[in-house]
Amino acid sequence: MVQKRLTRSFDRILGGVCGGIAEYFDLDPTLVRVGYAALTLFTAFAGVVLYPVLWIIIPEKPRLTQQ
Repeated sequence: MVQKRLTRSFDRILGGVCGGIAEYFDLDPTLVRVGYAALTLFTAFAGVVLYPVLWIIIPEKPRLTQQ
């Protein structure tokens, strides 16, 4: 069984956090981005603080190099 890892996505608008979360949970990245926007608006802009923290914590997906 292949173990899934939460990593930032290359399908990114800003830092790849929402895209990475969408890939991890097999969701559409647009749904995750809309959910993040709603969370930010309805929690007194807590998402503005949460996103940079996740950007730092979640590692970037390794790039495949051709040899």
